[in-house]
Amino acid sequence: MNGMQRLAHISEDGREQSILEHLTGTAGLCAGFAAAFGAEEQGQLAGLAHDIGKYSAAFQRRLAGGPKVDHSTAGAFECLKCGQPLAAFAVAGHHSGLPDGGGQGDTSDQPTFCGRMKRGPEGKLESYSAWTEELSLPTCSPVFPGQNQAEGMFFTRMLYSCLVDADFLDTETFMAGAPTPRGSGETLNVLEQKLLTHISGWFPPQSPLNEQRCAVLERCLEQGEAQRPGLYTLTIPTGGGKTVASLAFALRHANTHGLRRIIYVVPYTSIIEQNAQVFRNILGEGNVLEHHSGVLCAANTEEASPASIRLEKAAENWDMPVVVTTAVQFFESLYAARSSSCRKLHNIAGSVVIFDEAQMLPIPYLRPCVFAIAQLVKRFRVSAVLCTATQPALNDIFHEFVPEFPAVELCPQGTYQKDLFRRITFRQAGKRSWEELSEELNRLQHVLCIVNSRKNAQELFSRLEPEGAFHLSTLMYPAHRKAVLDEIRARLKSGLTCRVVSTSLIEAGVDVDFPAVFREEAGLDSILQAAGRCNREGKRPPEECPVTIFQAENTPPPLFAVPIASEKETMKHYDQPDSQEAVAYYFQCLLNMKGPEALDQKDILPLMQEDRSFMPFRTVDERFHLIDSATRAVCIPRGDGKALGDCLRNGERSRSLFRELGQYSVSVYENHFQALWSAGDLELLDDGTAILSNVELYSETMGLSLEADNGKAYFV
Repeated sequence: MNGMQRLAHISEDGREQSILEHLTGTAGLCAGFAAAFGAEEQGQLAGLAHDIGKYSAAFQRRLAGGPKVDHSTAGAFECLKCGQPLAAFAVAGHHSGLPDGGGQGDTSDQPTFCGRMKRGPEGKLESYSAWTEELSLPTCSPVFPGQNQAEGMFFTRMLYSCLVDADFLDTETFMAGAPTPRGSGETLNVLEQKLLTHISGWFPPQSPLNEQRCAVLERCLEQGEAQRPGLYTLTIPTGGGKTVASLAFALRHANTHGLRRIIYVVPYTSIIEQNAQVFRNILGEGNVLEHHSGVLCAANTEEASPASIRLEKAAENWDMPVVVTTAVQFFESLYAARSSSCRKLHNIAGSVVIFDEAQMLPIPYLRPCVFAIAQLVKRFRVSAVLCTATQPALNDIFHEFVPEFPAVELCPQGTYQKDLFRRITFRQAGKRSWEELSEELNRLQHVLCIVNSRKNAQELFSRLEPEGAFHLSTLMYPAHRKAVLDEIRARLKSGLTCRVVSTSLIEAGVDVDFPAVFREEAGLDSILQAAGRCNREGKRPPEECPVTIFQAENTPPPLFAVPIASEKETMKHYDQPDSQEAVAYYFQCLLNMKGPEALDQKDILPLMQEDRSFMPFRTVDERFHLIDSATRAVCIPRGDGKALGDCLRNGERSRSLFRELGQYSVSVYENHFQALWSAGDLELLDDGTAILSNVELYSETMGLSLEADNGKAYFV
């Protein structure tokens, strides 16, 4: 240490960074990030204050190998003295995560915000007053006078995101000796030109259907320029080209209004992989970040390329022009308390966010999800687009949270001729026994049948003639499902026999085209999604392409009761189930039957708004999980999965390895996991990772068996 210089970091090669250098560097970055939503002053304050506690002698001893020191409470206390409690929360949590606020009765030994703020006056923080010799903290104006607590928590997470990203980046740059390549990509202006080049060959359209698709595309480009940032719906029939049309709107809109990036939020990883590849084909590999649990990345391996390292770094803070992610990743991050989850949030501000297949927003968390979208539109200059063929009835909820931004439909009826998108004919078949249904399927050369449960899928599949029969379910690991889908598409293209039985996983975003589809009775949205797999390219007359709705011989799972009842009620009033009027009526019925309590099952919003709960960040994080049922991953040692399992046994652990393992793993519920373990069919490694040891339990056609007989289960 040079003289009295106080240090923040010492690099592995012995270089030193002073606290002042780190605070000013972090503050500059944090202020720049927060400027995107009008909070530059608060960002500057949080950045300057966050490591003030490092001025203590205790922390300087820590750098020399001493014990750990609480250095974040000091900066939070100073922010609170400045009259900035939201910045204080951000600083308090910049290492350990945003804390629960707690109450005035909390003691200084408690980890709540109120408890920690008592440590300063009680003298439990070692003196850090030397900071006053080197800097002063700025005075900030109030952020949102009169805001309610839920909005205050949302703003705090966004400010927290600015701080933790700035802190990481400044530290990373110092430790590496230079900025680490990450993110960036080409400008959105360049990307719009790439899109226009890509679609230039579509004009003039050569068929009536393509003429309608081009009309949708032109309308989206026009609206991208004409509409100001706000809340939008994009309702396009299946086959209308909504993926490219929504990208066209987003690029034109972002370039017109100075927005920074485009974020696609989709419900399934299968849709992500498909959409991300479309975007990469149009915009180039280096401009699209695919961020979800199943994405492959080699950044931590010897084979890592500069491009893969850049993408890995960009996944930490979404510093890319186009991001494609899951609803789970997006919404759970917006309600998280951990720095790793929140770090990217500030880069959502000033973006176009497209919610693909918007009808699949999870009903048990619907109100918190809509509240989050409303906050992004209201406070953070986000244009949100709910994009789907079956638009959910969310206007009333949006009006409650953001009445000043009524949703505007980008392609209202009249933009296109819907009859030209009608590619199928609906047929009600009533109740069918498995024998009757299988006989009907076996008479058809190309057919898809979608059922409501794995059990039903296995029952029906067992009755199909073996030649050209396929089964799809989530009990097959993703790489296996992808291989089966590739074979299905190849057989359909070549005209070979192809009969497929699947659970609902095939409904949304999976690009297959059958001349006939059977769908077990379900919600109207599921039925219409299933219909999107029938005559997808419109090459056959609608009357030759039936979508048959049937009742199975057994009772559907309880999960389907309300959607089925809503579908039946809708069909009493509408002849055409795919009309926008029928879809709107269905979703309104569904929400009414569920009741308001079911739209926020964990009471997230009441918890954030009630007086007795002060800023409950940690509690909200614990409650908000879109996938409630805990599952365990089982690695299947087949194909490349065998080598990946060997890597685990040899002690290898890296983010990229686990992402690759995601393509060769099946998620099972805890009771199924324990049954497999008790039967001796799993190899459990020291870190809890599980590998299927009894490979006879995995079938090439059916996937992983969960039907145990005396602790064992075999396919014959």
